[in-house]
Amino acid sequence: MPCAYGSSLGVLSTILLYPCLGIPWIYYSTHFLSALVGIQSVSPKVTQRDVVILTVVLFLALFLFQRFGTSKVSFTFSPIMVMWFGTNIAIGVYNIVKYEPAILKGLSPHYIIKFFMRNGKEGWNLLGAVFMCITGAEAMFADLGHFNKEAIQLAFVYFVYPSMVITYAGEAAYLTKYPDQIGNAFYNSIPKPVYWPMFVISTLASVVSSQSMISASFSIVKQSLALGCFPRVNMIHTSTEHEGQVYSPEINYILMVICIALVVGFKGGVQLANAYGVVVVWVMIITTCLITLVMLVIWDTNFFLICGFFITFLTIEGVFMTSLLNKIPQGGWVPFAISVFFLIMMLSWMYGRSKKNLYEAKRKMSLTELQDMLSNPSLLRPPGICFFYTDLFNGIPPIIRHYIQHTKSVRTIMVLVTVRTLPIQRVRPEERLVVGKLGVDGVYRCLVHFGYREIPNVEGREDDYIASLTAKLREDAETTEEVGKLDSAMAEGVVFVIGRIILRANKNNNGWFARFTINRLYRFFQKNSKSAISDLGVPPGKTLQVGMLYEI
Repeated sequence: MPCAYGSSLGVLSTILLYPCLGIPWIYYSTHFLSALVGIQSVSPKVTQRDVVILTVVLFLALFLFQRFGTSKVSFTFSPIMVMWFGTNIAIGVYNIVKYEPAILKGLSPHYIIKFFMRNGKEGWNLLGAVFMCITGAEAMFADLGHFNKEAIQLAFVYFVYPSMVITYAGEAAYLTKYPDQIGNAFYNSIPKPVYWPMFVISTLASVVSSQSMISASFSIVKQSLALGCFPRVNMIHTSTEHEGQVYSPEINYILMVICIALVVGFKGGVQLANAYGVVVVWVMIITTCLITLVMLVIWDTNFFLICGFFITFLTIEGVFMTSLLNKIPQGGWVPFAISVFFLIMMLSWMYGRSKKNLYEAKRKMSLTELQDMLSNPSLLRPPGICFFYTDLFNGIPPIIRHYIQHTKSVRTIMVLVTVRTLPIQRVRPEERLVVGKLGVDGVYRCLVHFGYREIPNVEGREDDYIASLTAKLREDAETTEEVGKLDSAMAEGVVFVIGRIILRANKNNNGWFARFTINRLYRFFQKNSKSAISDLGVPPGKTLQVGMLYEI
């Protein structure tokens, strides 16, 4: 039961968190622009257009570098972030001491009440700007693929959080003396002798923080693929030590194009910051709801503790959310538009996959039916081995019936092959193949295991692949006659058969919306997604592709 709950929650969290995929694009754009806008504080000749161009150049460099993996430069991330937070603390303390030491009184919560009593509705509107101070906290989940929970908690509580408080207090102290410079308070509050070193460190820190969100994007897509919630894309492991360090070319270039389009389209204006604030508060609300669900279903937490957690956090986040509603027409609509696109993609894919699985479950062949078809005197059994690839782990897929009915022939040896990628780097040779006889003359089932760092490509070495598989079959052979049959079949050659399934929703059983989803959306994503066995590299001269239409 816990496994079933876990799978359900995994799918649910993927559905709910895909609106959060609006975050990466807004995140990269906002952070790069906020780092590079410091140039304008030094020279009035530098225009916003120049900042946008420089941001686009850095985007191109960052995304084009992704294919090399973060392991090549990850050793620099920690020193950069230590320098970033350390220098912020130093400058914050300097500004507090120099301009207004009493600014630390602002840590007292009673000033919040006085602020709202004095400003009323205007104070509520200003909450949207205040919320920008805590953006970034939602990105901590990106580190869970590389660090444990305790490390993240210690770093945040004892280093990151104090740094944020001191930095903002220092800026506030500076603004008490120079309130007219609120437009770019961070860079204006930096002492001139350390301005350029801080500009470089700020830019590097933006690159590191953006890298964490890029890695998080790859990670969430990888997990969605495992749950069958996203069209198949290439997923390349870039590290020999960490399974979580992955790279997807398709997702990477989609991220790059949308980020550049956002920066150029909004020209680095306030609309981008509005979009960032809106999407972050909704991510926090969704995360609160999901954690509550986990506490209730998985952790079996006391009901009153769950209510206390849910009400407290939802109230705080709800207040911030209402203050940001007026930002939606002013750029806040962007993450929702991005989310709608990905939700349509994901839900269409899940709906089509569910219909396909249901069709196969109802129509998969039994061993008796297969035996009857193979026993038909009119069926030809030419010598040789047929490797029939299928992604169905249990049972015999209906495309086998379709193949036999229309070709009227089956090789003397037919092996149903299913390829699995395991969460380990490499599979030992003796554990790669798991074979078994299906109880029907000349028909076998084979599971081929690969590690996530291995490329399941047999091109150029198909003879070794066939020899090892045949040797495994011979080990499990029960009689010398069966061994002789395998040897003679191998001598006659092999053919690789790959099935291609096309879904079509008919008018009688489906409404217009279901037909549009299956016949247009799902078929489009299926046509443009990566094939489940595309990495095998089976030799084209020995490959036969068999298509079948599933009438849903």
